[in-house]
Amino acid sequence: MSEVAPGGFGTAGCHSCQLANRSDLPPRDHIYADSRWQVAHAFDSALLGWLILFPVRHLTSLSELTDDEAAGLGILQHRLSQTLIDAVGCAKIYSILLAEAEGFAHLHFHIVPRHADIPAEFRGPRVFGYLGRADSERVSDEDMDALARRLQTHPALSRTGLDRRDP
Repeated sequence: MSEVAPGGFGTAGCHSCQLANRSDLPPRDHIYADSRWQVAHAFDSALLGWLILFPVRHLTSLSELTDDEAAGLGILQHRLSQTLIDAVGCAKIYSILLAEAEGFAHLHFHIVPRHADIPAEFRGPRVFGYLGRADSERVSDEDMDALARRLQTHPALSRTGLDRRDP
């Protein structure tokens, strides 16, 4: 059995479990949370609005979701897409599940704004070229926090129909 993460649940050494167990998070790391799901801005992205949607419970496969978690996932992906399109003015949203990077096996979805003017070399799966960029190219903490505050108050992420935990 895996060692339990600080805070009482999840897996020690798992980035997503660490976020789910903390109550002192900045807005960028706690854009949305309910009893099943949490949303944070990607920490190493050069693209404002690159969100990470992950279950609070430590899972490594989509097949491990309960029916309630799966139903909530669909609603939340839809509402995050509406929210991002309104907030950053993108043409559409990519929703990507891989969970293969070292230290990031916790099930998570990349919810990525795809702008109309995105260069061809960053379209489709090549959008991952926006991650892991040099510090000078990454979205600043201030910009991520400002976007997070706008997303938190967007009507699509309101309490109606969601089991929300306040940030």
